[in-house]
Amino acid sequence: MISTPIPGPLVRAHFIHRPNRFLLQVRLEDTGELVEAHMADPGRLKELLLPEKRIWLRPASNPHRKTRWTAVLVESPDGKELVSLDTTLPNRLIGEALREKSLEELVEWDFVRGEVAMGRSRLDFLLSASGGRQMALEVKSVTLVDAGVGLFPDAVTERGARHVRELAEIAQRPLWEAAVLFVLQRADGEKIRAARSIDSRFADSLSRAEESGVRVLGRRCEVHEDRLELGGAVPVLVG
Repeated sequence: MISTPIPGPLVRAHFIHRPNRFLLQVRLEDTGELVEAHMADPGRLKELLLPEKRIWLRPASNPHRKTRWTAVLVESPDGKELVSLDTTLPNRLIGEALREKSLEELVEWDFVRGEVAMGRSRLDFLLSASGGRQMALEVKSVTLVDAGVGLFPDAVTERGARHVRELAEIAQRPLWEAAVLFVLQRADGEKIRAARSIDSRFADSLSRAEESGVRVLGRRCEVHEDRLELGGAVPVLVG
């Protein structure tokens, strides 16, 4: 089983308020103290950040940082599973899967490196294959589910739309391919779709990218308090 650890120790708290995209107000479960926590995921997450929902926090490694805590996990709406609030965790999981060649859909590709500067963006992974071929791979984390469909994004993302436009350009280069991999963090989602009602520009960009030869892939992951585990393939509907 491919997995990536979640560094701890983690402390349980309960969500109170979100003053801005990058800050949460929470109440520590053990002491009842009200504290602020850094929030790395800029998405809206309105269906996850509900009053009194349980949140898992990590103490800040820098004692001089303004916020003493970082939000890492949150309970799903039904309370039956966990969802990562750390946007780097799904990427780390996919990076491990690529190194171990555990993604059947990309098994012919070798991991080269992560965080690759291309155009105006820094894409997640560079892969290589026989014959001098190269692939740019971008990973997107899906946390919003509606009626069994995982939706991305949950807020307008010009950065996300730019990424898929640049993937479309890369796919047209000789000996280059491109792919976007959506990682669904919720067990109640059966498929993934671009959230056109939230961001039509992203949905249009993804559709055009697929027409240009960009591979659109989906995978599931399971979130535990101490790790993320890679799950099976999930269909992605484009258009």
